[in-house]
Amino acid sequence: MLKWLLLLATAASLSAADPKADVLAATESWKQAMLTKDAAALNRLLHPDLTYSHSDGKTQTKTDILKSPGNTLSITFGETTVRVYGDTALLKGPVEFVSQTASGPNTVHLSVLQVWLKGPSGWQLVARQSTKLP
Repeated sequence: MLKWLLLLATAASLSAADPKADVLAATESWKQAMLTKDAAALNRLLHPDLTYSHSDGKTQTKTDILKSPGNTLSITFGETTVRVYGDTALLKGPVEFVSQTASGPNTVHLSVLQVWLKGPSGWQLVARQSTKLP
């Protein structure tokens, strides 16, 4: 009986401690916060030292994003690779962004690299770099 309980406890702790799943959940939370312009959620998810680089060369800080989270209508992630190195995670993959412009919706296909750090308040986005795909 004791062995069975120890085995269950070990299995539960292994499944609960999946850093890839945790950082993917943080990425989904970031996506929802961007779409709903939820400043409180973005404040929790964005690292104070954030460097958020766009495919046009523009770079924003956390303060910039909180002031103006953009006009994003949808964010669709393609097949994403996740590499976790302790408290650092790298996410890389294609992302489709649809934003509202003065002339209507604009769709951009990007290759995006995100760097997430795990701290006392959980996973936070500390860097993002994107490149336009053909």
